[in-house]
Amino acid sequence: PSLLRRHALKHIQMKRQRGNMRGEGKGSNSRRPSTMLFLFLRLRAGLQSTHALFVNNGAKIPMNKLLPMVTSRSNGIVYHPQASKVAHAQTSCDYGRASILVNRASGCTRRYNSNIAIETDKSSEREEDDIRVEGVTLSFSTLSKAQLTLPRHPHNADVNSVLKRTEDMLRSMCKSTALQEEIERESLAAETSISPLEMENEETLGEKVFANSYVDLGKITTIGFDFDYTLVTYSTELLSLIYDMALERLVEEKQYPVEMIDALKGKFDEFFSIRGLAVDKDTGWICHLSYTHKVAVAWEGREKVSSDRLMEEYSGKRSLRPNERRKRLKPLNDLFSMAECCLIADTIQFFKDRSIPFFPRSCTEDILSAIGRTHISGDFHRLVASNPEKYFEPKPHLVSVLNSLKASGKKLIFVSNSPFWYVQAGMNHVMGPDWRETWDAVIVSAGKPSFYTDKARPFREVSTNTGRIKFKKVDRLEPGEVYTQGCLRELIKCGDWSTQGVSPANELQSQTNAGYAGYSLASPSVLYVGDSLFADLVDAKREFGWTTAAVTPEVGYELELQSKAKYVLTQQIIDLLTQTLRQVQYFFGNQQRTADDTKLMNQLEEIVSIWRDEQTEMSGNAFGSVFRARFQPSLFAHSLRRYCDLYMSGVDSLRHYSPQHRFYPEDARLLGHEIKRSRPECWDFDDI
Repeated sequence: PSLLRRHALKHIQMKRQRGNMRGEGKGSNSRRPSTMLFLFLRLRAGLQSTHALFVNNGAKIPMNKLLPMVTSRSNGIVYHPQASKVAHAQTSCDYGRASILVNRASGCTRRYNSNIAIETDKSSEREEDDIRVEGVTLSFSTLSKAQLTLPRHPHNADVNSVLKRTEDMLRSMCKSTALQEEIERESLAAETSISPLEMENEETLGEKVFANSYVDLGKITTIGFDFDYTLVTYSTELLSLIYDMALERLVEEKQYPVEMIDALKGKFDEFFSIRGLAVDKDTGWICHLSYTHKVAVAWEGREKVSSDRLMEEYSGKRSLRPNERRKRLKPLNDLFSMAECCLIADTIQFFKDRSIPFFPRSCTEDILSAIGRTHISGDFHRLVASNPEKYFEPKPHLVSVLNSLKASGKKLIFVSNSPFWYVQAGMNHVMGPDWRETWDAVIVSAGKPSFYTDKARPFREVSTNTGRIKFKKVDRLEPGEVYTQGCLRELIKCGDWSTQGVSPANELQSQTNAGYAGYSLASPSVLYVGDSLFADLVDAKREFGWTTAAVTPEVGYELELQSKAKYVLTQQIIDLLTQTLRQVQYFFGNQQRTADDTKLMNQLEEIVSIWRDEQTEMSGNAFGSVFRARFQPSLFAHSLRRYCDLYMSGVDSLRHYSPQHRFYPEDARLLGHEIKRSRPECWDFDDI
């Protein structure tokens, strides 16, 4: 404890010497309180939309209460001189952690973790470890006894020895000096210059392009892009708009209670759902599936379904047979589906709260139909197109990315399911009125995924002046013009996809690609970039062998979360407890387990579950990570690995790479025995 306190004081002294911590003004004789709190925040775009300040145990301060408290801001530091902390006499840490939940595009959640250095006044002691800011009390660095106290075996001394050492290590890890130094390093990272080649730092890791397989961009001759959530991204106002419009359709067209308008309109909750979920139409449950199709987490309305109910509903194995899955589960895979996920949950909760009888399948199908009609009607498209500044997010790097790819000799194809007038509004906003000049082919209302599988649907030209379809035969796609409908086979026939004029770096590969199915578009030399796995990417991969890249904005948010000390600590504790379970079984041997043995294992597994819940809560939503269903890879992550060669948080990420860059997968191993371990099954705890 004294070392940590000296470390904190030294850090504060260094800051003062550099002029970052000043008094209320030059020449001021006023003294600071000896007990104070400093919040080191990386000030980034979006702070004004911050939702709340979260602390370790889940307590939170609304930002509308926090921001007025800020009295000065300098060099990325937010400082509030009135904040005070009264430390417990036995506290072993003068550092804490907090994080800010920031409302990001497409309803996704992003956490900005802050680092808190505290200069304590040892003359003041209280039983609780609190921070008090103008009447608001926060508890932090307090973990429940159940999380840090391990059970004991009534008879096995060897097992108890392992448990005692693990317990000591748990407490030591929570108070570790190394973690506090990591926190300080993060707080100072914004002030140090970092090489642009160092892609593993916090600022650039979220913009890294990740590879599931080997991809050589130098061999790519044609790149296609989707529109929604790929070339353009949306503010959360769009999902709220879709939610409200579908709600009105439920009331007006399906005769749902009119009270729902007052109760639910404007109540879309961007922090409830994630994509990659599924709704069970027979129960109305929103389910998060693992890669083995097991239901890891389910919510009925806004209430979490218990494990016992999951086991009962899904035949004791938390999963359905393949034919049952096809009948009961409706995937909610894209970012638009977050609105219908939230509306399903809120509608069911509305009925439950008022004891209104309802049939889950009818309710679910009505909501899915209302959402579908909202999309087809074009109502929300017209509102978005009329106010692009409100709904479209700026894309400052998009033009430079596309120009770089074009200059390298690659052909660019625009393929969207959206109508031309809507695409025109979005692309004018993010690229300017000359956006069509960038593309070798522009296709709207394409009808993906049928666009990939139809065999003879012809293209029709769209007038760029009136938006009306021209009645003329289309034999060739001209750059700068706009086409609708069609299919991939027609695209191959109507376009000039030869590799003439490509850059010298691509000439050799152009000759290699010439033999692919007779057409350069039916080959891995085509890269398609989109956000929807099953509408954009799966058939392109399966039918034509295209190289595919998924836009997954969640990867940026989750990488930032996973780089923070609290998440790292939680994951280390889960790994430690899991390895402890293995070592305990080693001491049990291969004999029949006694009732005491089984009880101990169950208790340890419950503690692991508590820590997993702690980790899930850090994600800021009800389901946890998009890529993890509890402790297993999610079905979404499995599909991402199976059907996508590359994935990235956004198209802007490509600006960090040459058009001839070669991507190497991090690790293609899937089976447990292929993972290298530094130790055998049982760890030597002294070496951890």
